[in-house]
Amino acid sequence: MNDFPWLTTLGVVPLVGAAVVAAVPKGREVLAKQLALAFSLVALVIVVVMALQFDANSSAPFQFVESHTWIAQFGISYAVGVDGIALVLLALLASLVPVVILAGWHDADAGRHRVQTFFALFLALEASVVFVFAATDLFLFYVAFEVMLIPVYFLIGLYGGGQRTYAAVKFLLYSLLGGLILLAGLISLYVVSARELGQGTFDVTALAGLDIDPTTQKWLFAAFFFAFAVKAPMFPVHTWLPDATAAGTPGTNTLVVGVLDKVGTFGMIRLCLPLFPDASQWAAPFVVILAVVSVIYAGLVAIGQTDMNRLVAYVSVSHFGVIVLGIFAFTTLGGSGSTFYMVAHGLSAAALFLTVGFLVRRRGSAQIGHYGGVARVAPLLAGVLLVAGLSSLAMPGLAGFVGELTSLVGAYPRWPVAAVIAVLGIVLSALYILQMYKRVAQGPETENVKGLVDLLPREAWAVAPILALTIVAGVFPQPIFNVVNPAVERVLEQVGAPPIEPSVPAVGVGATDLEGAEQ
Repeated sequence: MNDFPWLTTLGVVPLVGAAVVAAVPKGREVLAKQLALAFSLVALVIVVVMALQFDANSSAPFQFVESHTWIAQFGISYAVGVDGIALVLLALLASLVPVVILAGWHDADAGRHRVQTFFALFLALEASVVFVFAATDLFLFYVAFEVMLIPVYFLIGLYGGGQRTYAAVKFLLYSLLGGLILLAGLISLYVVSARELGQGTFDVTALAGLDIDPTTQKWLFAAFFFAFAVKAPMFPVHTWLPDATAAGTPGTNTLVVGVLDKVGTFGMIRLCLPLFPDASQWAAPFVVILAVVSVIYAGLVAIGQTDMNRLVAYVSVSHFGVIVLGIFAFTTLGGSGSTFYMVAHGLSAAALFLTVGFLVRRRGSAQIGHYGGVARVAPLLAGVLLVAGLSSLAMPGLAGFVGELTSLVGAYPRWPVAAVIAVLGIVLSALYILQMYKRVAQGPETENVKGLVDLLPREAWAVAPILALTIVAGVFPQPIFNVVNPAVERVLEQVGAPPIEPSVPAVGVGATDLEGAEQ
């Protein structure tokens, strides 16, 4: 069944769905929503089938490979394929889109713009992100990287609230700046490949084998890394995110922070490291410093936030610092932990944004001070907020704990001081998450929450899969690591960093055996 064009189909299904939903006539809004949900569920089924067929032990760098000549004169191909890293992120994307559609069933009903367009934009965003994760041709990657900005711009600018125009334009300008610098890097890399190979290419595998001189590598790495740091987002190019989440709808925020931002960290581990191995090691100390600053700075800023959406945005900036730290540790545990943390953070951020959205829809405010005593009148709603928050602050037994712990433990052998400082991020997360939960859900009922309706069945169905995946991944993370580890190991082989891995004695090995092994 690997001969079937799974990845093309996965990208085309939501793209066709977007066109069909957008074409639904006025007055048939319910039909548009049902069609959007149906197309997103079909995409989820395709990913599940792919996951069941995926061979984690395969020696091939990519699976479900498709390649067709696109622009032969410039060595551009329509080439797609996935490794374990891309597969788990595709699974995250396909899981969150139907959740977002279901949770945001009425988010556009009272707006000035078409409901059909709102849900069509979600499907268009899904299609573009599929090709970002699946592309093995850098030109195709770049096209999808830029196209995915369009649905987000309109989702924020047309359907958001507050300063939506300002937030949408700021998001677009930051992203376009990163994209233009990435384009300059792509063109330069193409010229280098033409000089080295006799013919220019954008094929990722061929480019990873180039022997690029150190100075050129450093400039190319800087271009790629800057674009991905904006997308991630990392300090100091993170400021577009709090504004975007303050203005965006819950569904938009979920996909932007839960999936779109992962494109940045995905690009670092899947492109920066293997394409520019020497430059990656050269720049690692600087990147690690930025990562630690992101963790601490964003955590401190989050403590002072009064808007729940902005708080979750700064939480995400802090967590992305941990992810980047794990990636640039150049250890299997660090890289695999970071990839796992991308998934775990996507789930916890989704639960937080959707729960905040439920509160805003009921009371029209995301201000923490406008709530209090929610647990007394809406215990299920408060319970979801608590579980999502606990996963975000790395509570044992939940996915966030596994991702954060493995990222930090994986980073410690190479960057011990940075890893220890980054642990403070866990302390800060406990402060801002528990403080927010206490002020919103605990204490006496405020006037604003009296008569607050608890979770509706539709809302419960939307958040239940997220919470279930958070718990299952936290208790039984091994299946994800089994898929991700081989891909991370291949990346590290290409980087060629000196192997430094945490030393964990095998179970049942005695002291005498260990002494003998050390000798």
